[in-house]
Amino acid sequence: MSWRPTYRSSKFRNVYGKVANREHCFDGIPITKNVHDNHFCAVNSKFVAVVTESAGGGSFIVIPVSQTGRLDSHYPKVCGHQGNVLDIKWNPFFENIVASCSEDTSVRVWEIPEGGLRRNMTEAVLELYGHSRRVGLIEWHPTSSGILFSAGYDYKILIWNLEIGEPVKMIDCHTDVILSMSFNTDGSLLATSCKDKKLRVIEPRSGRVLQQANCKNHRVNRVVFLGNLKRLLTTGVSRWNTRQIALWDQEDLSMPIVEEDIDGLSGLLFPFYDADTHMLYLAGKGDGNIRYFEITTEKPYIQYLMEFRSPAPQKGLGVMPKHGLDVAACEVFRFYKLVTLKGLIEPISMIVPRRSDTYQEDIYPMTAGTEPALSASEWLSGIDRDPVLMSLKDTYTRPNQLVFKAPVKEKKSVVVNGIDLLENVPPRTENELLRMFFRQQEELRRLKDELTTKDVRIRQLELELNNLKNVSPNNV
Repeated sequence: MSWRPTYRSSKFRNVYGKVANREHCFDGIPITKNVHDNHFCAVNSKFVAVVTESAGGGSFIVIPVSQTGRLDSHYPKVCGHQGNVLDIKWNPFFENIVASCSEDTSVRVWEIPEGGLRRNMTEAVLELYGHSRRVGLIEWHPTSSGILFSAGYDYKILIWNLEIGEPVKMIDCHTDVILSMSFNTDGSLLATSCKDKKLRVIEPRSGRVLQQANCKNHRVNRVVFLGNLKRLLTTGVSRWNTRQIALWDQEDLSMPIVEEDIDGLSGLLFPFYDADTHMLYLAGKGDGNIRYFEITTEKPYIQYLMEFRSPAPQKGLGVMPKHGLDVAACEVFRFYKLVTLKGLIEPISMIVPRRSDTYQEDIYPMTAGTEPALSASEWLSGIDRDPVLMSLKDTYTRPNQLVFKAPVKEKKSVVVNGIDLLENVPPRTENELLRMFFRQQEELRRLKDELTTKDVRIRQLELELNNLKNVSPNNV
């Protein structure tokens, strides 16, 4: 009788999570208390964006990645939405462009200046209106530079062409709230999970449903495409109310390939997949731990590796793109964990332990870069292309020559007594009013001192000029 060992060798079996030191965390962040099931955090190699608690509208904060430590309580925010911000996502090709969606039914695209914000930003580059109810999800297309998807509580997905600032397609095959969206590698397929207990694979340009699964035993919450493996992975709840993951064939959703129970906790499981290492990370909302697995094309398909544990519960998690990782430290994934109770953003690096200091090509294959493979018009015409790949060996220092161009629009202004109310946002509370008053007093004192110094300097220069005039006739 043949004996087959259950243990499978893997170069990622010793991956461990390393929490950044306190001085390399972001402290004093007023993280939102909204209970919407989302990450409330987005990260790229330049900035960290976090949805914040605010009164009388929605706002989020944008911090340069290098600006760690305690944040000033008066740090400027992006505060143009009239309702709570529910989702934020950075453009994968233009690192200063971020999109947000809100309870005010709008989707907005913002351009963050180099170095971060120096004052509150209230005017977006684009304001997109098309949903009749609040917008809960947004996703950028993985290969096209100007395509944005938004899912609203009106059960519709809108496809926006940002080159013209208009919706070009509406997908209305859902009968309840859309819970998550995920693209395959070239963006030709869109997978969605829905509150109507159905998992769908959709051709996004036509809106045609290619595959559909009725998930009665496994209630799907989140779905993610597993790179080029032609597989889907979903997280959800079993009929016994235990948290569960399921693996599906994207071309046949009649039955899951494998189902695996995780635990009996109630928090939502967020899946994160790394197509380069074929590693799957599972993080539960309200949990302190992150489990990670390796996905294979042969049985057992999902191989448990290890678990990162922390006592602090996570509100949400942001993920650093591959080109922002520390290659020299053999870092293969980096989370930015939101700890609401402490007002803290905690970077967690997933590291493969290696003795050699040389570049590890086996854990850093060619990966999706920051150049789009298609324009918006090309993708809408029916063209599909794989992402433009890049190597991390030289840490990709080549500057991106692309420039984001938004359609021209008239600048809105509401002028009262010579003051633009949209440019100068009035304080919403008495404390904000007092803080603004004291800041203005301090600014007035500084300007008066500067004026006095310049007056003294002007007098000195006038005296020197008179002396020169008096000396020159004597010389003659």
